[in-house]
Amino acid sequence: MPKETIKIATWNINSVRLRMGLVEKLLTAESPDVLCLQEIKCVNDAFPLKDFHKAGYEHVAINGQKGYHGVAIASRIPFKKVDMRGFCEKGDARHVSVDLDVKGGMTVHNFYVPAGGDEPDPVLNEKFAHKLAFLREMTQWYGDHKKKNDARMVLVGDLNIAPLEHDVWSHKQLLKIVSHTPIEVDLMNELIASHDWVDVMRRFVPPSEKLYSWWSYRAKDWEAADRGRRLDHIWVTPALKDAPTAMKVLKEARGWERASDHVPVIASLAL
Repeated sequence: MPKETIKIATWNINSVRLRMGLVEKLLTAESPDVLCLQEIKCVNDAFPLKDFHKAGYEHVAINGQKGYHGVAIASRIPFKKVDMRGFCEKGDARHVSVDLDVKGGMTVHNFYVPAGGDEPDPVLNEKFAHKLAFLREMTQWYGDHKKKNDARMVLVGDLNIAPLEHDVWSHKQLLKIVSHTPIEVDLMNELIASHDWVDVMRRFVPPSEKLYSWWSYRAKDWEAADRGRRLDHIWVTPALKDAPTAMKVLKEARGWERASDHVPVIASLAL
């Protein structure tokens, strides 16, 4: 029997209402089956639901928050279940998951991990302490999952960590910069090990090659400087390790008018 291919995109949109036109541009150009957004920056009732329905995405799960954070999943595929988990007892809207109605089943987890502020010291910087606690809680949660060999899960989102040497423009210069510090990288590796997650992006682009998904607004010419970081990720569980068939980082989206500082990452999975 032919396999069903599902195309999943993840994008930190940095305000969905401000950039709905760019979302529509992505949906038209790339036609993902599932779009996971982070930093939607609106409450559920203010989410532009009608625009998604008009674009053909009838199934939408939203975990919104006024002015900050917020995540959403828009899909052409129906949901069997929608879930949201709070982390660190902060009340932040940073996670939403859906069980897709596909053969064999598949759960998609969408995360917006705290950025962590500027000072990489949990004693001096409460935001950094929150980030580390959030990662540890994620690791504990997935470590406690049962039937790890059978679980068909995809984890996507802005995880705010660039773990590998070539996930940043300068490994040496960013070792003390939040998102690439050794303590963050170590905690991400523990998170990956908690469920033997497979890094889909690096299945297609070897670790020896530069790979970014974020370019700062501070750069006068982001493209010429190319001082990027890979903060956005797509992972799958071992049960889906052979499913990925394609991956792309839509770098050109960083040059769109009024762009987010993140660009979409898209993966195709054959189920």
